[in-house]
Amino acid sequence: MSSFMTNPFPNDPDRREIWTMLVERDIDAFLAGDWGMVDGDFVKEGFLGIDAGKSDNPDSWRIGFPTLDVYREEWLRQAAEAKKVKYAEDQRTGIFRATNLQHIEINGDIAVAHKKFDGTIARADGGKDIMNWQTLYFCRKVGGQWKLTGFIGYAPFPMGTARTA
Repeated sequence: MSSFMTNPFPNDPDRREIWTMLVERDIDAFLAGDWGMVDGDFVKEGFLGIDAGKSDNPDSWRIGFPTLDVYREEWLRQAAEAKKVKYAEDQRTGIFRATNLQHIEINGDIAVAHKKFDGTIARADGGKDIMNWQTLYFCRKVGGQWKLTGFIGYAPFPMGTARTA
């Protein structure tokens, strides 16, 4: 198995669990189009997803997913669209290669996970899917397990532009 497919937190149980939830299980569920694989990873009550719309200006960010049900429908739509594409390489490997989740801040039973997507997956038609955005996931430990309470997603990666003056 390639290093980018290996959990980078073998000796940190909390970060290892969060990485498994947000990378390995999320990718496998997405490729299978099976929400049931990840349904238990969420705190349903009060879930909130912010859609940054690939803008680095927080004033333009919107409540794209006011409930988990709204997010689930969009997630399933995207998974179904991805299944229609023919790839020239293994799609799972390509998504793992483009995914980076190495920064997870934990404070007690709350965590923020910084997941970045930066890469491409070769399509069979000679084109490529470009994965270039980032998401901040908000997690809470509930009943001894890490769960997602919300996120700010579809933010540009990297954020912002350098000021010159």
